[in-house]
Amino acid sequence: MVALLSEMKITRTALERPTALPGPYDGFFSFPLSKGGYSGVAVYADSRVAIPIKAEEGLTGMLQPKPPLSPEERVSSASSYPDPDHFEFFPEEDGSTPPDFATAGLDYEGRALVVDFGLFVLVNVYCPAETSDSRLSFKMNFHRLLEKRVRSLIAEGREVILVGDINIAATPLDHGEGSLASRQIGFYDHPPRAWYQSFLEPDGPMVDAVRKCHPAREGMYTHWSTLLSARGSNYGSRIDYILITKGLLPWFKFGDIQADVLGSDHCPVYIDLHDEIVLPSGETRTLKSALEMDSLTPRDPPRICAKFWTEFSGKQTLVSAFFTKKKEAVSTINGDSPKVNVPREVSVPVTDSGIGETAATELTIVEPSPAPSQKALGKRKQSQQDGPTAPRPAKKLSAKETTSKKAKRPDGQAKLSSFFTQPSQPKKAPPTTSTSHRSKSRSKSSSAAPTPPDTNSASTSAVVEIIEIDSDLDIHPDSSSQVPVGSSQLSEAEQLEADLAFARSLAEEDDALINNSPERRKADPSAWKSLLAPLEAPLCTVHKEPSKRFIVNKTGPNKGKAFYGPATTKGGRSGFEKR
Repeated sequence: MVALLSEMKITRTALERPTALPGPYDGFFSFPLSKGGYSGVAVYADSRVAIPIKAEEGLTGMLQPKPPLSPEERVSSASSYPDPDHFEFFPEEDGSTPPDFATAGLDYEGRALVVDFGLFVLVNVYCPAETSDSRLSFKMNFHRLLEKRVRSLIAEGREVILVGDINIAATPLDHGEGSLASRQIGFYDHPPRAWYQSFLEPDGPMVDAVRKCHPAREGMYTHWSTLLSARGSNYGSRIDYILITKGLLPWFKFGDIQADVLGSDHCPVYIDLHDEIVLPSGETRTLKSALEMDSLTPRDPPRICAKFWTEFSGKQTLVSAFFTKKKEAVSTINGDSPKVNVPREVSVPVTDSGIGETAATELTIVEPSPAPSQKALGKRKQSQQDGPTAPRPAKKLSAKETTSKKAKRPDGQAKLSSFFTQPSQPKKAPPTTSTSHRSKSRSKSSSAAPTPPDTNSASTSAVVEIIEIDSDLDIHPDSSSQVPVGSSQLSEAEQLEADLAFARSLAEEDDALINNSPERRKADPSAWKSLLAPLEAPLCTVHKEPSKRFIVNKTGPNKGKAFYGPATTKGGRSGFEKR
């Protein structure tokens, strides 16, 4: 079974997997390039019955996926696609005609899919409606482009099935008001209807399959206006068709509409094909073999199939994955359950290196799991054998380390609030002496060797800042930090104390200028207001007055852009007037 939809009115981002790939069906879609939730067509092919051989979007061959289709993947050869230089465009209201298909935008509204099934080429279209006189040119150019594409396929020796909303009532029998005399006068003079008659037999190559089964049936409508609630009274029109080339008539079995199927202002239209036919040579040919489905090894659908999209092939991480509980990834394709390696977090012990905590810490590293039998993603603690082979003593955390372990941040990372608070002063440590001549060096660990910490000592849970200075300096804790009056020369110790006192005085002056406590500054929103305040308009270079911000409202490439200009002129009138 092959199902076709017209006027999908959905975007690719809003398309969910159950809709794109329902059950065993392969989905093919064409969306408009610029208008979201507008137009759009789709083809669903049951992979158990019919797998397309080739597929492409549009009628001109210009719409290409990434990377573009190769010549072997394209439905037709490059020379078979419509040529704009030999195309008769329908004129616009002003008499002009577009120079090419790109300018006309005929393939940019997601209105056509061409799918090759071997026995026939299926063309699913949603033809434009004549909503206004300005759309007549676009509608006629699309119809002519469709005819060019179908005739080129026929010239290649292919059979064609054309399905979709043509948006034309072919005869008065297909219109709710077709029996009125006023409607019958000049009924076939309308350009779209005149084109459609030339496209159908006996003048054209296509056969109206459903009308062939019901040549005189009245009220066989496929569309009803929802504004008039016309479906109850069957006041509608037949604008949805299934057209086939004459070479497929031996395969054609039956066709009809399904007016009792609700859910849309249109109703389904269908045809059935024979399971097998007898060729003129006397040979019996099955539909399965004609669709090239008799191979024991199923083939993959064409590359533009939705199953190969990144969002449905498992190659793209969805936004919803960040808001759901992590689970072990398991994917199932065609009934198989392949093994999937999922990342896992391994806790690696890090010994003291002079820059870490006094006790050893743990560094979390994300690495691929070697086998799917690993525990679920997100488990942070691993057994001792996952770490280095070197022995490591057991670590005991103090109460302070236990409560603040989750709140610890990497070195160099700060909270946003720290930019609006006064930095805290570090606690002074009692000076110590050392034989080393390295001045002002810091250390946060007593030893790099993995010795067990002393749990009875209170210093294991605190970070001690040690300042090493030259041992030959005579420093007294109770010495004055001020330079004695009248002293013309200072010793090294006195100079050091004087520098420290000067640094403290500068810090106190900065605090006095700020004149805010940390709590007050944190609660004061003025800091955010100053950051988020709108920019002031610059001064006019001519009038030396504040300029005015203007926004372009005229349709064109600059619409919506903002700029500054003079607010007034000498006459008091606006500097920008209609021209």
